[in-house]
Amino acid sequence: MNFRQLDLNLLRVLAAIHRTGSVTRAGKALSLSQPATSNALSRLRDFFEDELFVRAPSGLKPTRLCEQLAPAVLAQLLALETVVTGHEDFEPAASGMHWRLSLSDLGEMLFLPGLAGALRSEAPGARLSNVSVAATDVAAALEAREIDLAIGILQPRHRGIRTEMLFRENYVAVASPHWRPASGRSGRTLTAQQLADAAFVVASPTATFHTSVEEMLVRMKLEDRIVLRARHFGALPELALTSDLLSIVPEMYARNLRQRYDFRVWGIPGAPAYEVRLVWHSSTDKDPAHQWMRELVYRLFRRPLQAGAV
Repeated sequence: MNFRQLDLNLLRVLAAIHRTGSVTRAGKALSLSQPATSNALSRLRDFFEDELFVRAPSGLKPTRLCEQLAPAVLAQLLALETVVTGHEDFEPAASGMHWRLSLSDLGEMLFLPGLAGALRSEAPGARLSNVSVAATDVAAALEAREIDLAIGILQPRHRGIRTEMLFRENYVAVASPHWRPASGRSGRTLTAQQLADAAFVVASPTATFHTSVEEMLVRMKLEDRIVLRARHFGALPELALTSDLLSIVPEMYARNLRQRYDFRVWGIPGAPAYEVRLVWHSSTDKDPAHQWMRELVYRLFRRPLQAGAV
């Protein structure tokens, strides 16, 4: 084979199929039609004289040769992109960049309003999309350029992934203003017995790490007190306000709710703390546009380590 005869654009297709395990998904990631992506794969197979990918129940699986090629190809593509874009100046006011973030449903409520307001003020030509990515797939999505940044309870340990803690958070209990503990005094923190007497509504999002709410209740032997599970945090305010149920939510969300609703808020003894992090790919470390966006996120959301009182 003669390397000079290889269309280097085909290597982007190789990396995308390796990442997604699908010709269709690879085409969407590269803004190519399925026939064009299939044709590119056919040309790659002819050049390398190898199938490169074989069909399996879970999608396309790379051959041994492809497993050797794909990581090297991706590393070179990322390095080239950094060289090409890294020297450019970035002017937010003149930028028409389309930013792709990964936020959970709770992240949308807590972070999108601030980001949208800042972008409309400082980069009015920019666009912003929240891309649905499971927490376990964030690192791969960053590597494949499907997203630019992610914010959440994320600690990916993949090579090339950078993380920075924005703040440390706790869980608290919220309920309607008429809710009172079944026993004992009504202080700022509920006792173990008061929690054992309560009935809970919790959010159980499938794509994030907020399952720690249920894990906490299991450790406290209170899982049988969960009477209602919602798929999204957005359902909790109405459910808590119109029932006798106690809801467990992140402290930042509780503060946000109290600006709009008349909630009562209590501390929870032994509630787990967690870290909310900004996550990005190392190939964008020196990119001026990405540096600006990360600084914007820090300016808007970074807090001291000690969370303030609700």
